[in-house]
Amino acid sequence: LAEKMVNCFKLSSEQLSSQDHYDFGMRAVNTVISAAGLNKRKQPDADEAILMLRALKDSNLPKFLTDDIVLFSGIISDLFPGTELPEADYGSLMEMMNERTL
Repeated sequence: LAEKMVNCFKLSSEQLSSQDHYDFGMRAVNTVISAAGLNKRKQPDADEAILMLRALKDSNLPKFLTDDIVLFSGIISDLFPGTELPEADYGSLMEMMNERTL
C-alpha cells in the first residue's frame, strides 16, 4: 500500500495541472497516513486497501480542480483495480450542507 500511495503522488505531480495549492510532498504523505490510521481505528476489520483509498480521496479531492479530479480518478483506478469504495457516511454534515444551500 505504501508503494501505491507513493506512486499516486508521483503520478499526480506529473499528470495533474500545476497549481500552487497542490502538495504531493511529505506533508501530503503524512496527511494521508494520518487519515488512513484514523480510518483503521474506526474500522479495524476493514480491508486496508479500501481504507487507504478512502484516505487518498478524502485528503486530495477537495483541493483539485474539476479537470484534475478526472485525471486523479484515473490514477486511483489504475493503482487500485477492482477496489470498490463504499459510499462514505458523512452523517449530519451532508444534511446540514443541503439544508444551508437550498
